[in-house]
Amino acid sequence: MLKFTANISMLFTEVDLIDRFAMAKKAGFSAVEMQFPYGLSTEKIKTLLDDNQLNLVLFNVDAGDLLQGGEGLAAVPEKQTQFHLAVAQALSYAQILEPEVINVLPGRCYDLSRESEYLTTFKENLAYAVDVFTPLGIKIVFEAINIHDMPGFIINTSEDVLKILSELSLDNLYAQYDIYHRTRMGECVVDFIREHVDKIGHIQFADCPGRHQPGTGLIDYKQIFSIIDASAYSGWVGAEYKPLGDTQNSLDWLQ
Repeated sequence: MLKFTANISMLFTEVDLIDRFAMAKKAGFSAVEMQFPYGLSTEKIKTLLDDNQLNLVLFNVDAGDLLQGGEGLAAVPEKQTQFHLAVAQALSYAQILEPEVINVLPGRCYDLSRESEYLTTFKENLAYAVDVFTPLGIKIVFEAINIHDMPGFIINTSEDVLKILSELSLDNLYAQYDIYHRTRMGECVVDFIREHVDKIGHIQFADCPGRHQPGTGLIDYKQIFSIIDASAYSGWVGAEYKPLGDTQNSLDWLQ
């Protein structure tokens, strides 16, 4: 049986972040995930989780200026110290909130002549994050993002992800597999799940195009959810979409 999480950075945005925990619980979720939890204290988040009997499955290491159009932290050679500080911050949250998974966003490279240098830095930083979080039993994941939504992102395809996983060969490093981004890149989601499910540490989804809830685009989520359910994947499946209309009314797929 599939286990679904609500990404409360994108769902239930009709209310303030602190009220989204209760909204997720009321909607039928037993777990949530967040992109960047650092605007709230660990004590506040822990209280909200406990009060609503929710688990926090995943959050990201801080990515600096990535969402504002910058290169982020994890691949920029000149920002390794900042990345290590971001990992330390994520560790302080993880020690209290006990997530199952932490995501490291690769980021962008705007100077293509330095792309190989950025990739080397990213792999060094991934290995560093694995060393930090493995003693806590937390999986480290990273993801590919499509070239249309985020031009310049250094990891774009599933092949990119598999290559890094193979090169690093670290036991506690996995792919965060985002069905929306893979579909946007024209990849076959069904084939990847069937062939590489052992490489997946977390799954996220939205329909495509539009990145709204299932049923608003072209992806056959009845088929995909069935394939995930029949696979060896035992992790969580995260709803990370932009609701078209009210969030509560976007949840028909959950039934």
